[in-house]
Amino acid sequence: MPKPYSFPLDFITGHVDMSHGGGGKAMAQLITELFTQHFDNTWLQQQNDQAVLTLPPGRVAISTDSHVISPLFFPGGDIGSLAVHGTVNDVAMSGAKPLYITAGFIIEEGFPLAELKRIVISMANAAVQAGTPIVTGDTKVVESGKADGVFITTTGIGVIPDGVHISGDQAQPGCAVLVSGSIGDHGVAVMASRENLTFQTRILSDSAALNGLVADMVAVAPTALRCLRDPTRGGLATSLNELANQSGVGIVINEAPLPIKAEVKAACEILGLDPLYVANEGKLVCVCDANAADALLTVMRNHPLGRDAALIGEVIADPHHFVQMNTAFGGRRIVDWPVGEQLPRIC
Repeated sequence: MPKPYSFPLDFITGHVDMSHGGGGKAMAQLITELFTQHFDNTWLQQQNDQAVLTLPPGRVAISTDSHVISPLFFPGGDIGSLAVHGTVNDVAMSGAKPLYITAGFIIEEGFPLAELKRIVISMANAAVQAGTPIVTGDTKVVESGKADGVFITTTGIGVIPDGVHISGDQAQPGCAVLVSGSIGDHGVAVMASRENLTFQTRILSDSAALNGLVADMVAVAPTALRCLRDPTRGGLATSLNELANQSGVGIVINEAPLPIKAEVKAACEILGLDPLYVANEGKLVCVCDANAADALLTVMRNHPLGRDAALIGEVIADPHHFVQMNTAFGGRRIVDWPVGEQLPRIC
């Protein structure tokens, strides 16, 4: 079948123009030479406006997320891999196995095709590594000045196995609170890149797909897992406050076992940030039955994305639904909801 265009896209010096979103030959070329080529799978090859999917038995989990991060490329990742990781993780926090992703691109006129290709390849690699193909999508081009390079919206679909009931309203007094690893890495990496800050040790984003780690946890303690949450915007503090309010309980954490890298802690001191409120993109918070905490910690630490997992606190009865922290100095303080925006556009 002949192509509706004569010359290949210039992925070295070329730029996106309004015709690439106009529904004609240029748009067909962009979709064929970029998106279809790198996201290639059975569903995209059908060239329909929808993907017709077969889901295994179980309850369906679905989540949508929009990604507007600045800068688009940061140490440890970029908007492409982040878009996959963020949506895969949101679906996985229900205990579901993420199966498919859809993707919508809003691209600013004049955006370099070389950078768009770099983002798409990164996104394709992340989808392959997570085992979640990108099965359908949409592309829009807006006039110069009406966007900031590229925005990506992704939707993930997964299926929850029978017998698994993980939700933010399931925490009960006596439950243990675990975290899968060091906190604050992503937010500090993005801020350092945005502000051209240099530190003695390079800080990398923790952006990663957590569905493999969650699957291991579900396999070892399917009925003991109460809540899972990936602490993105607002960091660990916000996620704990969300869970406390959803479940109608209080949470007490301990400062000493909190895994925070020395370089992240130092950077936060310089920037005037509290690591508890800094975003993560490859960590999870787990609330589980206390008698399953040791087994879950073992399986988490045996996974590459959970090697620094730690038991950080417990759920208590509290009509005020406060989150509190026992400090390293022997006191106790409230870990409140964040006010305002510490780190704008970190996901």
